[in-house]
Amino acid sequence: MWALSAVGHRRLGAAGSLAIVVGGWFAGKLPVHDPWGLWTDHGSAAKAAAAVLAYVGLTVLVVAWWQYGKTASTVRETLVTLAWWTAPFLLAPPLYSADVYSYIAQGSMVLEGHDVYTVGPSALDPGGIGGDAAASVGNHWRDTPAPYGPLFLLLSAAVAWITGGTIVPAVLAMRIVALASLVLIVWSLRRLAREHGRDESRALWLGALNPLLLIHVVGGVHNDGLMIGLMLAGLVLALRGRWIAGSALVGLAMMVKSPAAVALLFIGVLVHASATGPQWRRWAKGLLAPGLVACAVAGGATLISGTGFGWLHTQGVAANIHTALSVTSDIGLGLGELAHLLLGVDAEPVKSVVQTLGLAVALGVILVLARRAMRGSMTPAHALGLSLLVLVALSPMVQPWYLLWGMAVVAATEQYGRLSAVLIVLSAALVYETHPMGATPPYGFALAGLAAVLGTLALRRTPVVPPGVRLPGRRGPADPAENQETAASTTSPSSAPAPQNAS
Repeated sequence: MWALSAVGHRRLGAAGSLAIVVGGWFAGKLPVHDPWGLWTDHGSAAKAAAAVLAYVGLTVLVVAWWQYGKTASTVRETLVTLAWWTAPFLLAPPLYSADVYSYIAQGSMVLEGHDVYTVGPSALDPGGIGGDAAASVGNHWRDTPAPYGPLFLLLSAAVAWITGGTIVPAVLAMRIVALASLVLIVWSLRRLAREHGRDESRALWLGALNPLLLIHVVGGVHNDGLMIGLMLAGLVLALRGRWIAGSALVGLAMMVKSPAAVALLFIGVLVHASATGPQWRRWAKGLLAPGLVACAVAGGATLISGTGFGWLHTQGVAANIHTALSVTSDIGLGLGELAHLLLGVDAEPVKSVVQTLGLAVALGVILVLARRAMRGSMTPAHALGLSLLVLVALSPMVQPWYLLWGMAVVAATEQYGRLSAVLIVLSAALVYETHPMGATPPYGFALAGLAAVLGTLALRRTPVVPPGVRLPGRRGPADPAENQETAASTTSPSSAPAPQNAS
């Protein structure tokens, strides 16, 4: 298996994807009621066996991806592999998450005239449009207002209108949106890699062929893919001197999920670098212009959607749901419980303070990275990737697929180094954290921990670098055996000077 060619690993990964999907038909996040009778419960025994099959398929996919990264593949070959690995997910039920049911329900709420920013999917009539989707929403989100922007709600409403809210066609329509997002990500990764002198195939391998993206963006239909695609496309345009169009695309990305707003800071760095005139004017243009463009787009999208500006008040609703991957929430919860035990005070305010401090630290680090990009010690795009990774690491709510926010940028802007190695290991590990039906069982964390240990040991022996790719700090062609001792000591090229902007 380890000696397979790129084509062999392509077929192996496709078999893994197919096994995940077959398992998902029985153990995925099936709806409470499917009027078509396609995605129905087949009993606990079938679920258990299918879940095992899905985990085996996931492992096969991860191994195939890992080994494929060691082959010298062209862009065309990598795109063909991506098509092979994506195809089995096209007709699958929702995998690893119930969020797509929330999307359909919220779109139905827009059609029905409900205020999605004050009430949750439970407000829908169980027998009306979107009723089946609302019944299938996870317990945490059934009474939670929408944390998404008006653009995404418009897309969800269009899907609900076209499909009548019927589960199977509505899910498949949302998956078409996810596929379009993947296409946009691929387009942007190639051009970002080209702008930074990186290998396009390598960027696609980490940023698009990644199993974490395949199972959560395509299989799980998460709207993070659309946010990432629009944000990356906006960054590409800004790097080519078209910062107004780029800022507008980032504004649209913000109208899907708000973290895309971080990109405006680094587009501002590009604008400042290319501006002429007095220093104060350059600073004002860099700091204000991209944000004003994005705000105009956001305001226009809000007015067109008719959903109102309630999205400004619902961005923090996710922080109310504890996720074990959030370091600040874990620390805050522990300190809160300790304070309650010793001092008798309420634990929740303590947790909230720690979460706020985490976000403050993240903001400080992002500003430092922006300053480094301004000075030319790293490219603005790479600084954006690092900023998004820091934001995720210190956020009050963290899901496995949030890693994709920054990784998609880093994949196209960093040569193989320590950060790449960490992201590769995390990608291979975090896919195990979530059960195909969307739950996060304790053994999922155990499997993720085991995968992280095995991945780290594997990278210490042989870096995931295809033949002919030169590792930083080495002369001559790269050879996996020759570079066993250098994989752990390679450094990020973030100190490289920023490329000139196209004008």
